Amino acid sequence: MRQNTRKAIKVVKKPKDSPDFSRQKEGAQPQGETSLFSIKRLNKVIKRSVDRFLSIQNAEGYWIFDLEADTTIPSEYVLLQRFLGIRMAPDLKERIANYIRGRQLDNGGWPLFYDGDEDLSGTVKAYFALKILGDAMDAPHMTRARNLILSLGGASRVNVFTRITMALFGQIPWRTAPAMPIEIMLLPKWFFFHLHKISYWSRTVIVPLLILYAKQPVCNLSPGETISELFQEPAENLRNIDRYRSGDLAKSLLILLDRALKVVQPFMPKRPARKAVKIAERWTLKRMGEGGLGAIFPAMANAVMALKELGYPSDHPDFVRGLKSIEDLLVTHGSETFCQPCVSPIWDTCLSLSALREAGIPADHEAVKDAVDWLFKKLITSRGDWAYRAHDLEPAGWAFQFENTYYPDVDDTPMVLMALQRAHAIDRVGYKNKMEKAVNWLVGMQSSDGGWGSFDIDNNYLYLNKIPFADHGALLDPSTSDLTGRCVELLSMLGYGLEFPPVSRAVEFLKKEQEECGAWFGRWGVNYVYGTWSVLKGLKQAGEDMSKPYIRKAVEWLKSCQNPDNGWGESCNSYAGVSYAGKGKSTVSQTAWALLGLMAAGEVKSSAVQRGVHYLLNAQDRQGSWEEKLYTGTGFPMVFYLRYHGYRQYFSLWALGEYRRLRTGDKTSQDKAALNEPASFRLTALKKKR
Repeated sequence: MRQNTRKAIKVVKKPKDSPDFSRQKEGAQPQGETSLFSIKRLNKVIKRSVDRFLSIQNAEGYWIFDLEADTTIPSEYVLLQRFLGIRMAPDLKERIANYIRGRQLDNGGWPLFYDGDEDLSGTVKAYFALKILGDAMDAPHMTRARNLILSLGGASRVNVFTRITMALFGQIPWRTAPAMPIEIMLLPKWFFFHLHKISYWSRTVIVPLLILYAKQPVCNLSPGETISELFQEPAENLRNIDRYRSGDLAKSLLILLDRALKVVQPFMPKRPARKAVKIAERWTLKRMGEGGLGAIFPAMANAVMALKELGYPSDHPDFVRGLKSIEDLLVTHGSETFCQPCVSPIWDTCLSLSALREAGIPADHEAVKDAVDWLFKKLITSRGDWAYRAHDLEPAGWAFQFENTYYPDVDDTPMVLMALQRAHAIDRVGYKNKMEKAVNWLVGMQSSDGGWGSFDIDNNYLYLNKIPFADHGALLDPSTSDLTGRCVELLSMLGYGLEFPPVSRAVEFLKKEQEECGAWFGRWGVNYVYGTWSVLKGLKQAGEDMSKPYIRKAVEWLKSCQNPDNGWGESCNSYAGVSYAGKGKSTVSQTAWALLGLMAAGEVKSSAVQRGVHYLLNAQDRQGSWEEKLYTGTGFPMVFYLRYHGYRQYFSLWALGEYRRLRTGDKTSQDKAALNEPASFRLTALKKKR
């Protein structure tokens, strides 16, 4: 449950060194201010939010908020327990069932995100999990789900990962899943497919999955647990389930290769397979830290299932540790329990810290110092998979979770460094050297196209997304605009502007990536509003002329997306095409991103910004919190979305704090973070070898 990761909460009644916002000059509103709100009201809203943040900070110095996906993860958790033979407590079974049932649509399906349409694969898994939990097949909600599944073609039309799940439980033959021979572990790096040619998340999911493919286990179910009723034809008669016929020559050839592998695999020698299993086992165990393999649920679940099939007893330390990392993902709210895809304490902490600093909390405040100290404790200084392409690069970066040693990322690391710079961590003894190493690591992780990916360099073998296994289209980790804008912002904050080669190359990358409408794609947040905010912040910090046509085009696009209620919103459906960009119901997090982007472009006095601020002020409740049910985070576009419960809190506070600073022109000691005084670092990573 959550208490396994949250630990003790620091209670702050009324900090002596908390700024007294009521003493700030209220007087007449700044010239050009609308009558929508007063500075007094702005101060009150900011103070309520700050007080709330201080009250929920963990005693160790970090913040953590729930991270919620769709019902797929809780459903997979239920199926995992069944596969492992673990008897779930009755109250836990009912709370998870409540969560899954509570998110069913009226038509019987389950969506990938709140207010979305039904997803066939997610619906099959939810139905399957509810049967395992004991729901009767003829219950009204199960009947609706079954009728919908059959109307969409039945369970034979699900995606690859759902096929594999059904094979694990004997609901379809293993032969219907795409070929994934364990000998993949033996492939040379020059081969068209190699583990280091795919993303970190794919790597950690696939390696233990290869062990399962090699063993092809089947968990036998009772008659009341099976889902044969979801097929339009007998499952045992199915051969290859292929939903992906197209005129794409490369994809067609890869499908033929998949078929050929299935024919020859039974005749392949066994010794290489046994060797490959041992390599996969060692690879998995080496990366199973306290946070589990990859610190993401799918990889963690595959790892413990693989260990079980390799004969590890339930009391083996590696098995116990792997299972505990999964149990730590459970979160309970009232009568419902769900399983998170992972935890996000480092991301939540650095963003909360930046928001508090922008809101006026001084750098020497206890909460700020505790957060800084905790973040430095989480700095990763050991080599991970990223070193495969940067073996001469000194390790120093941050991950997303409490522990994910092999996989620091180029999203958290610049965000953490910016938060540390805002908190004046560089002035504290021993911290400048660590920050310098992290900046060097970040520079060394730049890809050859001038952009940055999340976990690896030049992870852009796009043809691999065409293999039958990769029907989710997210096997790779290429450079993205949102991450690149963030890295540009960080380097420029530290004094390395447009004349710095990595920054100039990154800006050229961003110019090429801009959409015709003026927006930038957001890989890790929904979507074009997120990407455009990240890029505009970076360009402004780099010293780019914000009156240039390509920037003004982005500004006008953001303004054009503002809703009649004064907020901004963008549906997850925008990943289906740029024609949906910036369209959707207003949310506080997306409104905050739009405001931050517009203010970076010099629009602080514009009507759009005034109205957006008004939206955020009106959306706050009396406890200093904001509510948001819509999903604004992204795992895999078109496949997997996230609801960060912290986004509505820290981004709203951040936008309001920055707006107040820019409108009042306050340059007090509390707001020195905004001055971004350059740091003198020795950047030795510019000539790294790959």
